[in-house]
Amino acid sequence: MKETTEKKRPTQRMKTFTHCFGLAVRLTDERLAHILEHQEMNEMGAEIERLLAVPQFVRRSRSDDAVRLFYAYYPETIVGGKWLCVVVKYLLSDAFVVTGYLTDKPKSGAPLWPTS
Repeated sequence: MKETTEKKRPTQRMKTFTHCFGLAVRLTDERLAHILEHQEMNEMGAEIERLLAVPQFVRRSRSDDAVRLFYAYYPETIVGGKWLCVVVKYLLSDAFVVTGYLTDKPKSGAPLWPTS
């Protein structure tokens, strides 16, 4: 009789936030670590939750209809005044943070928030 061993996946820890559209968004420890490994993002980790809840604006990605780009401007980061962008991917019954980064200029895309 052949014995099989199943490898258990390590449990991935995560936080769940509610964004400005009222939906839950997951941020796994792995994604947060990926974001924070960039030196300029070290002090921005706590801003992710705030930005999702109260962005200055949200745009639909031009390259992926299932992605939303949440933006807010920060006049004083360690690299000067920059826009923080948090990228959220939506699946049928799930939304999760893909990445976050600082940028000089927001990407173009269909405006989704604020709604007028």
